[in-house]
Amino acid sequence: MKNLWMEYLFGIVTVKVSGKGMERFINVLIRNGFYIWKVKRHGTETITFKMRLEDAKKIRYFVRNSGCRVSFLRRTGMPFLFKRMLKNSGFLIGAGAFLIIIFVLSNVIWGIEIKGAKPATEYQIRKELDKMGVKIGKLQFSVKNVEGIQRQLTNNIGDLTWVGVELKGTTYHLQVVEKNEPKKPEQLSPQNLVAKKKAIIVKRYIEEGQPMVDKNDHVEEGQLLVSGVIGEGENSKMIAAKGEVWGETWYMSHVELPFETSFKVYNGNEEQKHSLLFGKYELPIWGFGKPDFKESETETVEHKIHFLKWELPISYVHKTIREREEYTRNYTEKEAEENALELARKQIKSLLDEDAIIKDEKILHKDNKNGKVILDVHFKIIENIAVGQPISKETHE
Repeated sequence: MKNLWMEYLFGIVTVKVSGKGMERFINVLIRNGFYIWKVKRHGTETITFKMRLEDAKKIRYFVRNSGCRVSFLRRTGMPFLFKRMLKNSGFLIGAGAFLIIIFVLSNVIWGIEIKGAKPATEYQIRKELDKMGVKIGKLQFSVKNVEGIQRQLTNNIGDLTWVGVELKGTTYHLQVVEKNEPKKPEQLSPQNLVAKKKAIIVKRYIEEGQPMVDKNDHVEEGQLLVSGVIGEGENSKMIAAKGEVWGETWYMSHVELPFETSFKVYNGNEEQKHSLLFGKYELPIWGFGKPDFKESETETVEHKIHFLKWELPISYVHKTIREREEYTRNYTEKEAEENALELARKQIKSLLDEDAIIKDEKILHKDNKNGKVILDVHFKIIENIAVGQPISKETHE
């Protein structure tokens, strides 16, 4: 038997045949290629059966000389369902429009809640969110995902140590951790200040303690700079020495930089793709086919779709495919030397405190070998060399 769902797709008619020649009439239909099924007898002179809609339109010719009466009892299938839908089109359009409106409103931003921030910081956050387009009334699809929002807020607002962004239904919830205010001076145990490395003293600023070195003194690592013991004899006492002792220190940096460097860059060509994600199955809705890029990188942003307070197992996916190409940069000898020197500065700064200053730099050795410029650079640095060293009564005595 053929698949009846195909017949349902094109329409099915239930036919009633009455009369003495009904068996002969059915045989005539079958001999002429009509497909009929579910034939049932009702009494001695009535039979019902089902047939295709397109065949039902053709049986009038065979009814004329058959001596039978034919009537159509029921019509089923997609064509008739479609007609009924058209009759009720107003209701269907209204219901469809209602669902669409509810669906759209369920994916609009209706609230932004910020916790853990001071009023001034909250104002900065809301101002930055406004720049990103994260505002009440905007579609969630049109803004960055929560990771992107979190990253941009952290990068652009200096007062934030951390911010957590979570989307619950139609509301963004932000939990903020601000940078700590300057800590209150801690109560230190008695201590001296000693040199953390050898240096020539440049300047000093002593808050507490007895200075033991002067400007231009040469000191070695571990040498006493500020004593935490003040007074003499029985009147002496131990305190926590505090202050800064700035000295000129020395560093060496060895760097090697190739004259030819290859790296990948975006050339400006890109394609946008939009799709719906049902579980693991992705249905493209805009941007079909594979871009004609030799090499590319894809940035994917996924937004969960909501209906009222429920999160549906459907996601809207926006992909940006950017073409990349390899670029080779060739340095002249002078350019390579300048870039190698800058690299050496960065290496040294990574070893220093933020307030340290590069006073002077000198290239001690330069060589071109194996397609590279090789530099040995000597740096003079001005930095605070004082570090605390606990003292005890035994040490004092």
